[in-house]
Amino acid sequence: MSASATEQFIGVLSNLKPGDLGLLRTHSGQGLDETVSGFDLFAGLWWPLRQKSQRAPRREVAWLITKLYAYRPIPHVPGRTFACQVRRSRTGSGLSEAAIQNRFDHLLLLPLDKIEPALQWALGCIASGANTLDWTQFTDDLSIWERESTRLKWANEYLNSNEREPSC
Repeated sequence: MSASATEQFIGVLSNLKPGDLGLLRTHSGQGLDETVSGFDLFAGLWWPLRQKSQRAPRREVAWLITKLYAYRPIPHVPGRTFACQVRRSRTGSGLSEAAIQNRFDHLLLLPLDKIEPALQWALGCIASGANTLDWTQFTDDLSIWERESTRLKWANEYLNSNEREPSC
């Protein structure tokens, strides 16, 4: 079975050199068209996949995921969903359970173009605790972030997961 376009994109990100990740980290919070160096590096990662498949993540989502991966290159493990991993990581964050839940609830209300700082916070939690993430599912979810069903799915995963449960 061949890998999906999103899986291929995550594979490309996971093979980036530390210098490329460092360069991409400098573009945190920036739009794709703000610097030539960021655009050139991103275009080299994303455009070949997009030319092969129209199912590759759309440009805005791919740029966001690229910056987030550079910010926290958490190991990719299929099945380790974002919401579940945030829930599992809450004990290592230094914040109360209520504070974590409030920040996660706020994240669910943000539009895609304003969500990067909240996702960075959540990835920091994941990095300090669970330390794995299904980047493919994360990317696919953000690709349909405008759908209320995506946000409801994350809310349900967060509320119904258990930090001792290894399957999420």
